[in-house]
Amino acid sequence: QVHLAESGGGLVQPGGSLRLSCAASGNRFSITVMGWYRQAPGKERELVANLYSDGATAYADSVKGRFTISRDNAKNTVYLQMNSLKFEDTAVYYCKIHHGGLSNWGQGTQVTVSS
Repeated sequence: QVHLAESGGGLVQPGGSLRLSCAASGNRFSITVMGWYRQAPGKERELVANLYSDGATAYADSVKGRFTISRDNAKNTVYLQMNSLKFEDTAVYYCKIHHGGLSNWGQGTQVTVSS
């Protein structure tokens, strides 16, 4: 059974930084895409960043230049480094992996940007 363990969320002031982690385990097939999504209150879940197995990345326009997605293959872990955080980055952040035609979501971690 696939399990995604997320960590790193919390409360941060505007302009601050956080790093989210998501460790995957139990997948039988190689992970082809690891990504982060977020959902703010009253809004739909949206893509934040994806990292593909060939190293390609994709970012939402709203986070380009501020967020960086990376992966440690040995640990089957994806990271999201978030810098210059803004009020509007407040949301529950979810990781998602694609593997062998399947996909799984993490349980979510809250990120709150507040002064």
